[in-house]
Amino acid sequence: MKRFAPLCLGLIVMTAFSALAEEKTAEEKKPATITFSEGQLEMTVPEGWKTIKPRVNIIEHEFRVPGANGDEDSGRVTMMGASGGVEANVLRWKGQFTKMSKDAVEKEETISNTPVHIVELTGDFKDQRGPFAPAEVKEGYTMLGAIFTTEKQGEYYLKFYGPSDTVEKNKEKFMEMVNSFKIK
Repeated sequence: MKRFAPLCLGLIVMTAFSALAEEKTAEEKKPATITFSEGQLEMTVPEGWKTIKPRVNIIEHEFRVPGANGDEDSGRVTMMGASGGVEANVLRWKGQFTKMSKDAVEKEETISNTPVHIVELTGDFKDQRGPFAPAEVKEGYTMLGAIFTTEKQGEYYLKFYGPSDTVEKNKEKFMEMVNSFKIK
């Protein structure tokens, strides 16, 4: 009987570690929540979107979205606070396309008692890595944008762009993120 005690103890320890590993895996699968506007606003990040260091300092959060056909065609999502008004910023977004392949789609919704302007643009996109960097034209791109016009925290811009296949594949996730917007 004494010979089986170490075996039993080993099984108990393995079972405990297995349970902890399952619990940790479940925790890792919980959606990530980001906060912005000094913690006053929050959103849930879709599963599978990778948090990366923003390319420029004015961007508060940046994510890489897996490509529809691999890493080469991944998408980019950015969140930042800014001003200038909805109309001016939508015009700026449209100006980032050299050619539109279909008409822009624009609508307004209310989320958490906040007006949110949703924009969808498709065509040839001028991808510019920074304010003074040269632009590279990328054919067949789509941009989804959401402008949150909060009463106290100002305007916040969520922008997702990439190859049209990638954006289309993740459009529902983008809208889930938009709809998760909360004011604390």
